[in-house]
Amino acid sequence: MSVVTTSVHDRRASASLFSRLRTAGGQADPFPIYQELLARGEVIPAPWGGSVVTSFDVCDQVLRSRDWLEPDKRWRDRQGPGTRWNASSSQEMSNTLAALNPPDHTRIRRAAGTFDRSTVERISRTVDATTDRLLDTLSERLRDGEADFAALVGEELPVATIGDWLGLPAADWPRLRELTHDQVFTQELLPSASQLAASDAATAELRTYFMALVSDRRAHPGDDPVSRWIQTWDALEADPEKANEAVYFLVLFVLLAALETTSQLLTTMTLLLVERPERWNQVADHPDLVPAFVEETLRYDPPTHVISRVAAEDHVLSGMEIRKDEMVHLMVGAAHRDPARHSDPDRFDPLRKPAHLAFSGGIHYCLGAPLARLEAQILLRQLIRRLPRLTLVRRPSMAPRVAFRRLLNLDVALA
Repeated sequence: MSVVTTSVHDRRASASLFSRLRTAGGQADPFPIYQELLARGEVIPAPWGGSVVTSFDVCDQVLRSRDWLEPDKRWRDRQGPGTRWNASSSQEMSNTLAALNPPDHTRIRRAAGTFDRSTVERISRTVDATTDRLLDTLSERLRDGEADFAALVGEELPVATIGDWLGLPAADWPRLRELTHDQVFTQELLPSASQLAASDAATAELRTYFMALVSDRRAHPGDDPVSRWIQTWDALEADPEKANEAVYFLVLFVLLAALETTSQLLTTMTLLLVERPERWNQVADHPDLVPAFVEETLRYDPPTHVISRVAAEDHVLSGMEIRKDEMVHLMVGAAHRDPARHSDPDRFDPLRKPAHLAFSGGIHYCLGAPLARLEAQILLRQLIRRLPRLTLVRRPSMAPRVAFRRLLNLDVALA
């Protein structure tokens, strides 16, 4: 295999595409730009250094391989002062499960447990009742005309689900939801200084809130995950303060993972449902397609469009030379539209064979994937059963992001 070396021209060509991707138009519809990225090759130089991966198979290969690592705390520290990786929010995130590599990742994931079948069954009852209540509110608003599905349902269902499971006071849910919207900027592809500042402030407030919560659960344990994690960490860590901090990082990770991406999945799924009458009719006439509709949503426009990894050693990836410690950005949104993997990839088709990377892969496969699927499937079933077909009032606005998609509104009305 020949090895490609990058040039200034290569990086300038990539810079033009990524500049367009960061515009409002590019964020609203990045897929034509992804097509141009795909046309340039499976692995291409990123304008700011490192490489960008566009093909499905190469993204999948990187996610499944132990040769590619998370940008962990040690890696971030080596980037030096003044970089985004040394922002306080980035440093804080480096202690969470999502940014750990083995053996730390293995130990903490084992301590976290998983959403096993019995846990998901218990949570499903909450999700079903909450969805029913939220759709009652939506139906009432629709009697007066249009309503914002994102605000009334898409944003509310995930925070109610995870908030109830963790035992968080319902009065705190709106603020926690707001904080996650700001905190996620530190995980963006190219955050601005103002976005990082917002993320730093949100992260500091989340630390204060959850450290107080852990202390309270230590003093007043209950039948909830936080209390059980305290027991688990007390057996692993002799110092109660260190144990408390370990539980805090786990709760922070769970909240962030459960809110932002799931809200986007629910709202995107509903947008895809209401923007084309034939889609609503298809799934309403064939409710057995509900799981497939959710999976196709995850392929067609996943909540996370970019996942980053670091080379553990020197590599040649699809002919591109990657040095140890260099970062590769996996353009999952582009990979899902790779014609080498999916025929007619720009067509939304619940009947196609599911294949996506929306929940990452390998050892970092999303811990909360069963919960996200549960919420989406219950919501979709109730929507098609309870409501006449909804119609889209206007195209939604997008948050200023590249990696983490977020619809700011979804205005609907009864057809």
